[in-house]
Amino acid sequence: MIWLVAFAAAVVIGLMLPLRLPLGPNYWDTNIYLDAAQRIEVGQLPNIDFFAPVGPLGYYLVTWLHALFPQAQPMLLANWGILPVALPMMALIAAHVGQRSRGQALALLLPFLLFASLPINLHSLYPMPGFDGFGHYNRHISLLLYLLVSTLLFVEARRLQVGLVVLLMLTLFLVKVTGAVSGTFLVGYAVLSGRMRLRDASVAAALVIAVLAPLDFVTGIVRAYVDDILTLLGLNTGALLPRFLTVASVKFNVVGPSLLLLVALAYAAWLEGGRLSRARLHGLLAAPLGWFAAVLLALTLFETQNTGSLEFIGLWPVLLVILAEWSGRTDRLGRIVTVLALVVALPSALIFAERSTRAVLGAVNYKALAVPDLGPLGRVSVKPDIAERAVIMLAHYAAQQAGYRDLAERGELPSYILYSEIDYQATWLLEVQQGITAIRAWEAANGRRLDSLFTLDFTDPFNQLLDRRPPRGVPIGVDPGRTTPEIDPPTLESLKQVDAVLVPKCPLTTARETIAAHFSEALKGRRLVALAPCWDMYLKA
Repeated sequence: MIWLVAFAAAVVIGLMLPLRLPLGPNYWDTNIYLDAAQRIEVGQLPNIDFFAPVGPLGYYLVTWLHALFPQAQPMLLANWGILPVALPMMALIAAHVGQRSRGQALALLLPFLLFASLPINLHSLYPMPGFDGFGHYNRHISLLLYLLVSTLLFVEARRLQVGLVVLLMLTLFLVKVTGAVSGTFLVGYAVLSGRMRLRDASVAAALVIAVLAPLDFVTGIVRAYVDDILTLLGLNTGALLPRFLTVASVKFNVVGPSLLLLVALAYAAWLEGGRLSRARLHGLLAAPLGWFAAVLLALTLFETQNTGSLEFIGLWPVLLVILAEWSGRTDRLGRIVTVLALVVALPSALIFAERSTRAVLGAVNYKALAVPDLGPLGRVSVKPDIAERAVIMLAHYAAQQAGYRDLAERGELPSYILYSEIDYQATWLLEVQQGITAIRAWEAANGRRLDSLFTLDFTDPFNQLLDRRPPRGVPIGVDPGRTTPEIDPPTLESLKQVDAVLVPKCPLTTARETIAAHFSEALKGRRLVALAPCWDMYLKA
């Protein structure tokens, strides 16, 4: 409990302080949570008033934290958004397991606290050190699945187990439905292996429905969430096999040793011999071999729908069971199993620690960007040469519009991994700063306040930064072909009432051109205003 309380205190202090964090790849993903907070604060409901690719709970948790800590750095705010529900559940698990073994309780608690500590993913998209601005809700699901596996394997008290399963399944569903799918598979396996009674699992399922049903009756948010997921499935069709291959290649440092460990455990089970009876099969299901295979499959299924987070940390509780059973054996097979279990676990911890340390140490020599009007969103730092490059690139993009339009027409980005490049994220922040300056100057010169704004870009920072009202119906993150459904009449009407539609131009990209074409109907009848070198504005008459 001392570890847990100290961690919680560090989180609160981190949210209270105006920290400046080293900029990392895809930082603009973090702004989606600030956009959601603004929409919720003006009365919009996730999945009802705006299309969202995930559930509403994560947005609400971050919104509540934002209300308590308005000056918190957004990456910390988004990363720690799940902790108000996850930490109490971790405390219950640790307290329960600690009654039997303080060592096991610590072995479950400390890895969880490590991976929950900082916005770091286990797969790097860019070589320079920085905190990851993307994958927040995927990290949330990974932590929740860690708790679910811990509950199913280590919680002996039936009522506590059922209560935790109910809370975890509710949270998984309301954060991201693919996490709930993996969670359901794990609970089903717990029933098959005898770790959870069928009656208890049925009670847990009934309680989950008993919570969701009135929630949907009062708000309609569950049905809207399911509709958004079905729409998302329609937009994201494709074969499943390539996704499995992607997971295996990206996380081979875990998947490879895991497969070898499965072979070793299967060989050990074969050496034990015995006829394959019903009792023998049940024993295999309940053994570490069965649990490791089941958890590996469940986590792999989740990772096929997921890009970048804390992949496969849910294996750790099973590895703890394996180490407890095998580490005392001195024979060759015992040593092989122990080493393989450590090889599965240690790379994730080392990568997390290495990337975190690089980001913290590298930030010592970093400098702040000149973005005074961006508030907490602008509290990031970069290498001095990247800060200089961002200024140069913003001016270059503005001066070379024709060249980048040619690239966009050819279907190419200025760089193959443009959005993962830290220097582009720095340029994007400068572009937003230019936009805010230009909007305020235009309003002062024309004596008119633009009460609602919409930006033809992946994420829209202006309504939150300027405290304006976002339109209803538009996606929380506009990703062409992935999270951008067809515009329905209510959404189109809402867009037509927007005072100004902002068009970013530094640089012109395929995505920005596609987004502009997608919302072209909402631009009809508006007057085009050249707002700034990097911004145009379609003004409502």
